[in-house]
Amino acid sequence: MAHAAVYTWQGHDLCFEVPDGGFLAYSSNSRLEMQWEDMVITMVLYTKDDATDKVIRENLQRKALGYNMYDLQMGKMKVKGFKAFDIEGTMPDGSRAIIADLVSKKRNLVVEVTVNYLYGNREVVEDVIKSVTEGSKQPNKQKHRQRVQSKEDAKRQKEQPKQEPKPKVDDGPLYDC
Repeated sequence: MAHAAVYTWQGHDLCFEVPDGGFLAYSSNSRLEMQWEDMVITMVLYTKDDATDKVIRENLQRKALGYNMYDLQMGKMKVKGFKAFDIEGTMPDGSRAIIADLVSKKRNLVVEVTVNYLYGNREVVEDVIKSVTEGSKQPNKQKHRQRVQSKEDAKRQKEQPKQEPKPKVDDGPLYDC
């Protein structure tokens, strides 16, 4: 995210990063809603109890079908400190949505993050979800690693003979007789 703000959900010890320019539309003990011009984020807290992975996936699917989402794809994001499951699809109005259940590894807590967004914002949405953290004043930061070519690979690549493109053969125009 180019310009981001850190939001701390007081009382629940949750912290996450969101794009600048949004506003808090609703906040209660167990629900939080933030809005932007092209995105809405809703977070709802549940107790984990003894929910299995299968039950969580079924609940995600049921929630997506309740929104009449289609072209659904189940996924599994990596969020530090949580076991995360998500489902992505298209809303009836053509916008996109991701519903992610973040199951805490520390507490009896499930953070359900629902994001409705426009095409082109997928990376921002994923960054928001992956930034959720517990017990810290700093959200999870994704480390973007650049692969650097080793000296041996560079030397090998230099030594390989360059293949010249094959000349194009032009047989002239084709006519149907």
